[in-house]
Amino acid sequence: MKILAIDTAAKLCAASVYDADAGRELGREVLDLDKGHAEHLMGVIDAAMQAAGLGFSGLYAVAVSVGPGSFTGVRVAVSAARGLALALDIPAIGVNTLEALAAEARARYEPRTVLAALDGGRGDLQAAVYDNAGMALFEPAVIQLDKAILLATEYDAALAGTAARMIAEAIGAEAGPVGPVAATADIGTYARLAVGRQAGERPKPLYLREPDAKPQAGFILPRSR
Repeated sequence: MKILAIDTAAKLCAASVYDADAGRELGREVLDLDKGHAEHLMGVIDAAMQAAGLGFSGLYAVAVSVGPGSFTGVRVAVSAARGLALALDIPAIGVNTLEALAAEARARYEPRTVLAALDGGRGDLQAAVYDNAGMALFEPAVIQLDKAILLATEYDAALAGTAARMIAEAIGAEAGPVGPVAATADIGTYARLAVGRQAGERPKPLYLREPDAKPQAGFILPRSR
């Protein structure tokens, strides 16, 4: 069972082909970009498929990071995953960024509860808590630092994501282990989390806050007749 995983939720434009039966990655391609994910994604996917020596007809499913992350980046990967799934008549499976980061923290330390949190700017954190089996104890939401401190303390949680060090510093010596501190997980993590997951509704972006850019009000031009 071969799974293609793609992620453009943060700076990385990444694709991986994973063989679930053999439990190993067959090929990957990862670019570190500030922008241009839409222009590069199909080339990254093609490079990963070529490295795996696999044609698109050999895929069982497409896994995709649904965010939270960059508004544009998340939309690029989700749209691509849904398009490939439709064209190939295979499932598209969404995996959120916070659960992927939590999975990496569990693998790094031990099976334990993890608070995964991303710095959303303006004092906002995008966070969730997952138990030692990966089940959500606190669903993804926008919270403030004081709430993150309460959650980390209540669950004696390891900390992951870009806000992990901030939370650990606020807690002090009682803070749990910290890391990974990235904005997204390794692309292989998304593929592995998708294995065995039932395909439900088509994946859609997980947006926890409103976009920074909003349409201007009061500048609507009159319609010409």
